[in-house]
Amino acid sequence: MPRNRPIILLSVGHACVDVYQGAVASLVPFFIAEREYSYAAASGIVLAASLLSSVAQPLFGALTDRRAMPWLLPVSTVLGGLGIALSGISGSYALTLLFVAISGIGVAAYHPESARLARIASRGSHSAMSWFTLGGNLGFAAAPVMVAVVVAHGGLQLTPLLVLPALAGSALCLPVLRALGNRGPGGGTSIPTGTDDRRSFVKLSLAVVCRSILFVGLSTFISVYAEQRTGGGRSAGAVALFVLYLGGAVGTALGGSLANRWGRVTVARWSYLGSVAATAGIVFVPGPALYLFVALTSVGLYVPFSLQVTLGQDYLPTRVGTASGITLGLTVSIGGLASPLIGGVADATSLQTALAPLSVLPALAWLVFRTLPEPTPSKLVTPEAQSVPARQNLRRRTRTPSA
Repeated sequence: MPRNRPIILLSVGHACVDVYQGAVASLVPFFIAEREYSYAAASGIVLAASLLSSVAQPLFGALTDRRAMPWLLPVSTVLGGLGIALSGISGSYALTLLFVAISGIGVAAYHPESARLARIASRGSHSAMSWFTLGGNLGFAAAPVMVAVVVAHGGLQLTPLLVLPALAGSALCLPVLRALGNRGPGGGTSIPTGTDDRRSFVKLSLAVVCRSILFVGLSTFISVYAEQRTGGGRSAGAVALFVLYLGGAVGTALGGSLANRWGRVTVARWSYLGSVAATAGIVFVPGPALYLFVALTSVGLYVPFSLQVTLGQDYLPTRVGTASGITLGLTVSIGGLASPLIGGVADATSLQTALAPLSVLPALAWLVFRTLPEPTPSKLVTPEAQSVPARQNLRRRTRTPSA
């Protein structure tokens, strides 16, 4: 298999999983319209997808640190799609929460192991890792289009059709697992070297939490907010959500290239600073200009996205799976925990009032990044590579005459 093909396939598979994270927010306007859910009830659906995912991802990360579990990729992809596919077929709010939570577990199981394999396939390249995370962003961007095509024309009872990307994504995992498994006795395993910097990792995680609350809050309510601010209908909301996710894809693609020139910490710091004004523009600027600020905010939030994943892995080089589970999983999913609070404030006041405080969050992330060092990328050593010098030393000892 060509050197870049595993990363490409992992990127496409990542898109097939993250389309279901985007689908949760994309389904919110339809739950509000068809089932007359309040803002708080609708945001509870986002919470259900995030809650179990937030708890489960570090656990899966710790498991993959102890033992390679490549079979998780196809299994978790199908589970993520199955939960969303079943979420619209019952009018029961409790069952809807259950099915969305099942999807969240599937997403949780996928990310730590896929990030570990992507790190091995990319050989630590920032650009290659940005392509892997770009796939997830494209999946987010495709979600509102996919949901609109399926659900807008047939209602929530057609959600079973949404399982199709999961089936395709699980099939794409198989050639990647075969390719990494054929590299030798170590297969897709690796032995990272280095010293853990837990203090910097905790700081990084706090910054990612701030980013997560902002992004999940926007993705949950931007459709409804765009309808209000632009005076448009359902299509105006779908366009706003699409722009939010598409801007993320653009930002991720830029992140790796910018980091190669100026460094990950510096690029992330300036991206968060620019996101402060962009987020304020979303909240306070009415009319079509809203879409410009949505795009700028999305790019600003996603330029650091893949960089934070590799930063976390380099701050915890001996626990790459755990680091991936937290930076790519827990701290991202935890943003959903704030969605009910935003929804409750919106029900009591207005959606604009509820979204206004979000513009403070990128400023907090910027302050955190001002205290972070640029770590030295950790080296990955495969077991078979590690055994070569050991065998050479053994030969030298056996050739040395005894005293």
